Order: sequence, then structure tokens, then C-alpha cells
Amino acid sequence: MKLVLFDCDGTLVDSAAVIHRCMQATFADFGKAAPALAATKSVIGLTLDIAIARMLGQPVDAEIEAMTARYKEHFMAYRQSGGPLEPLFEGIAPLLASLSREEETLLGIVTGKSRRGLAAILAHHGYDRTFVTIRTADDCPSKPHPAMVLECCAETGIAPERAFVIGDSVYDVEMAVAAGARAIGVSWGYGAPDMLRAAGAHAVAQTAADIPGFLTLERTIHA
Repeated sequence: MKLVLFDCDGTLVDSAAVIHRCMQATFADFGKAAPALAATKSVIGLTLDIAIARMLGQPVDAEIEAMTARYKEHFMAYRQSGGPLEPLFEGIAPLLASLSREEETLLGIVTGKSRRGLAAILAHHGYDRTFVTIRTADDCPSKPHPAMVLECCAETGIAPERAFVIGDSVYDVEMAVAAGARAIGVSWGYGAPDMLRAAGAHAVAQTAADIPGFLTLERTIHA
């Protein structure tokens, strides 16, 4: 058996536009200069408070906590206004369908999103029952801490060395490495492939169709 753990934002779904919109509104509310899209993309994957703090170059303090709460208000208002939910990246639907049919493969999610936010996306795309284990920002310390991976492994009874983390950010790769799992980077998200490789990714997929070929426990792949 093997465990395949997917990141969400930037890996399964393209959420940068929605996240950036809410970041810009939050920064404006607190009199901060509007962040560039590249700055927003650079922190996607971290838990929200740490992401905002890193963008501003300050510690998580009372102001950051207030901004985090305001971001959530903007995000909820967007959801309630009927704004479109984050779309799946190309090739993700057939990839998940294929992996779900493999008896020797368990699927999970490790994400910096909240459980509520993730649940909305999974329900929208019909994946409520696809993932047997899930860890979110509500459950564990922020990536790259290995807790998300280790807890998913403990829950499923799969050893970390038989687990793969699929993600688009350096934080995903570093989390996998720290947990003793294998990291597969993806090129279609928000992290540069060369940075993913430098962080320790065993391979970087150019398309979703590449991923099954990298999910091997027999050898280490560098691609």
C-alpha cells in the first residue's frame, strides 16, 4: 500500500485569483499597500496568519491576527456572493479518477486551507469521499512542519517512507522531506520547478498525467 497526499491550492485547484482578491481587500482595510500577485502566490500553502505576516515582514501579532480574521470575512463574503469556486487544474479529474481505482493506493489531502474552505471545494467538484485522510490549517502547524504528513500516515497505518506528497510549493516539498516521505512537485502551480528540485523534490511533473509514473516505491526518480 502507498499513501498519496495532495496539496490543494496550486496543485488540485487554481485559487490564486480568489486568494489575491481577498488579500488586496484585507490589506486595503488596514491601510497597507496592495500586494503584488507574485507576493500572494509566494505564500500560498502557508497557514493564513503566517502567510500575511510573511508578506508584511513582521511577526504574527495582534494586527496580523486581526487581518487574518478580516481576510476570512472577505473570503466568506465572496463565497456568499456566488463567486465561482476555484477550478480544477487540467488533468486533475482523470488523475484522481485513475488513482481512486487503484486498490493499493490511498489518497489524502494536506493543505493550509481551513476545513470549511476545503470542504466547499471538495463538495463542488464531487470529491467528498475521494480522500480517506485530510489535514488542514485547523488541525496542524503550518507547512513545512511535518505534522500533516505524519498524522495522515498514522491515521492510515502507512509508514512515511511509503507516502508521497504532491505539491506546487517549496513548503510542500520541505514538509515531505521533514516527514521522511517522497515529494513530487508540480510545475503548473505557484512555485518555480527549479526551487522545488532544490528543496528536495524527487521529481517535478509537467502535467497531471506524469504523476502516476512518479509514484514508485522501488526507486528514486529525478525529473
